[in-house]
Amino acid sequence: MFNIAVKQEEYLIYILKDIENDSRLEIVPEKGGIVTNWKIQGQNILYLDQERFKNPSLSVRGGIPVLFPICGNLPENIFYFEDKKYILKQHGFARDLPWKVIGQSHSKSAKIILSLKSNQETLEVYPFEFELIFSYELLGKKLIIEQSYENKSNKKMPFSTGFHPYFYCGNKDKLKLNIPATEYQNKTGDKTFSFDGNLDYNSPEIDIAFTKLQGNKALFTDEKRDLTVKVKYDDFFSTLVFWTLEGKEYICLEPWSSPRNSINTKEQLKYLQPQEIFHTQIEIEVS
Repeated sequence: MFNIAVKQEEYLIYILKDIENDSRLEIVPEKGGIVTNWKIQGQNILYLDQERFKNPSLSVRGGIPVLFPICGNLPENIFYFEDKKYILKQHGFARDLPWKVIGQSHSKSAKIILSLKSNQETLEVYPFEFELIFSYELLGKKLIIEQSYENKSNKKMPFSTGFHPYFYCGNKDKLKLNIPATEYQNKTGDKTFSFDGNLDYNSPEIDIAFTKLQGNKALFTDEKRDLTVKVKYDDFFSTLVFWTLEGKEYICLEPWSSPRNSINTKEQLKYLQPQEIFHTQIEIEVS
């Protein structure tokens, strides 16, 4: 049995439930279409910094922020198109703008469908008309995020996209990573290191990118909670970023369609022709 409820706090929150599996997901459309909480049988799957979430001047740390039309940051936040300079802040604007609920169902799963369209604010920093349609589907211990990207401009539209899930992890010493790669790059991309599944969680910060993926799923096991989280993605998502800070109870395992600064370097950059629509999805499954 599935249902969808709403509650009003600082924002209107949609609550998706799979009652039989005791799985509960919260989404806030008006704040970046973000998934904020996910609990399965009382266990927190996601981390959320409530104070940052309530402060509109700060970026959210927690939940599953949406990254579009870039992933990561640009040098001095600048990119050029047709000899004109544009300013795009880190991870783009989709995670900050209000999304509109355009559909929902709770017959075979709990599903909500959201839309984000270009507007005058977005056109000033990214000169393309677009519409994104995302469906968030909760089915048992699985979250399926189907995505549709449409170029409504009369010119070819470049973009990258991704997700920045903050997974709750109270004890990283009990963490086992399984990522389909044998090497990673540092944040700046100027150094490459071999990878055997182990990272130094006593480092102040880990911010690394796996760009030579050899499979379409990555997972981690929290041995303290006897819980495994698997992230599945298709070939469109060419990069996995892992990020965490010392002393914080989260790890981020982020599927990106292209590496940092790709809107300038063109590396793995996706283009849509005028009126073209592109579909993809990711799945997050807990066991």
